[in-house]
Amino acid sequence: MALKTAQQYEESLRKLNFKVYLQGELVKSPVDHPMIRPSMNSVKMTYELAQDPQYADLMTATSHLTGKKVNRFCHLHQSTDDLVKKVKMQRLLGQKTAACFQRCVGMDAVNAVDSTTFEMDQKLGTKYHDRFNKFLLKMQEEDWTVDGAMTDPKGDRGLSPSKQVDPDLFVHVVEKREDGIVVSGAKAHQTGAINSHWILVMPTISMTKEDADYAVSFCAPADAEGIFYIYGRQSCDTRKLEGGDIDVGNKQFGGHEALMVFDNVFIPWENVFMCGESEFSGMLVERFAGYHRQSYGGCKVGVGDVLIGAAATAAEFNGAAKASHVKDKLIEMMHLNETLYACGIACSAEGHKTASGNYIIDLLLANVCKQNVTRFPYEIARLAEDIAGGLMVTMPSEKDLRHPEIGKVVEKYFRGVASVSTENRMRILRLIENITLGTAAVGYRTESMHGAGSPQAQRIMIARQGNLDKKKELAKAIAGIK
Repeated sequence: MALKTAQQYEESLRKLNFKVYLQGELVKSPVDHPMIRPSMNSVKMTYELAQDPQYADLMTATSHLTGKKVNRFCHLHQSTDDLVKKVKMQRLLGQKTAACFQRCVGMDAVNAVDSTTFEMDQKLGTKYHDRFNKFLLKMQEEDWTVDGAMTDPKGDRGLSPSKQVDPDLFVHVVEKREDGIVVSGAKAHQTGAINSHWILVMPTISMTKEDADYAVSFCAPADAEGIFYIYGRQSCDTRKLEGGDIDVGNKQFGGHEALMVFDNVFIPWENVFMCGESEFSGMLVERFAGYHRQSYGGCKVGVGDVLIGAAATAAEFNGAAKASHVKDKLIEMMHLNETLYACGIACSAEGHKTASGNYIIDLLLANVCKQNVTRFPYEIARLAEDIAGGLMVTMPSEKDLRHPEIGKVVEKYFRGVASVSTENRMRILRLIENITLGTAAVGYRTESMHGAGSPQAQRIMIARQGNLDKKKELAKAIAGIK
């Protein structure tokens, strides 16, 4: 198959037997649930654009395994050009959905697991890389959406995995058998898990020898026996159940997160890519984090483009587009957004080849990219809210606008410039609300802080990669200090 169509992707999800709980109830059909469907539509866009010749250069790539055209989300980066195109693709998808399109985590995971398993095999004589290549080949042939699962609940942050009161607070091996392993635990904040075909699990932190049971990486079908999900809440999410489309802000697209629980799940050895090799857990975490921090220089920028456009439109509808302070705020929003993009492109262009042959970004610049993402989208959102005005969070509902009596009142008093309908003014303000405060905030504002690791995690990596000693040598040489 190699490249699925958007419809084939949707049909493939319908064949899976997910066990999903949402608001205390078991969901019969995740694909059709009004709170989940918009997130599935976002993933569909990754398939739809891959079929469009206009976007083929960004959305597809040539497999190094088969020489066939594959979706870029299933591809291992073979050059710095691939790394750059990844960021450009993510910006494009952010522009098309104004939401999280969810396949980035899996793409970043396969690239990290590839190079780590190769180097693990070289040093330890294990056979993980061959197993991984077989999985990757199938992923490319079937055009799977893969959920990269790294973040554990962690429990008491002051204790290592093996010292937790409850061992399940980190995913771990509970039994090793001749035919495979049994794992237990959970992964939190799992982006797009319910829209995925397979799960690729990785350790969440660098492990010591005493935490060897937690140094585990494997893949499993997303609907495997023993795996179930608890769907995460988002601000304003139940608006999707109301049947209208104005109040939702972005009716068609969205993102989702879920708690993924492993209740003694059996994993055959052929799907295990790390099992106790604690010395390589840190490498896998570091490389995945680097790739994923690069991703934010694309996806957040694309959503930022939509938000900037919405703020500029709101200014026009309010009759304030010509005000100098509004123009200056829009310039600042664009400046911040393009700075994020510049970091994403820079860490890609400065990438290099790993021992396995795939390319990794410049880790220092990738962490600088994500550190900026923890700050700039908040300022962009603040400026958007400033330009939009207070009506964004005080205006009546769509039902009030449609009401046979009070609708005329809403229409009269919430109109801005006379040439623009009140409905259109409400629509653009609800879109800004959605991106900055509502369901899309999980893929823009709040995720900008915590996605791909906390701000402090990036600062630790910047300190590690920044080579302060070299900078001191440069200064001493210029100053004439011997």
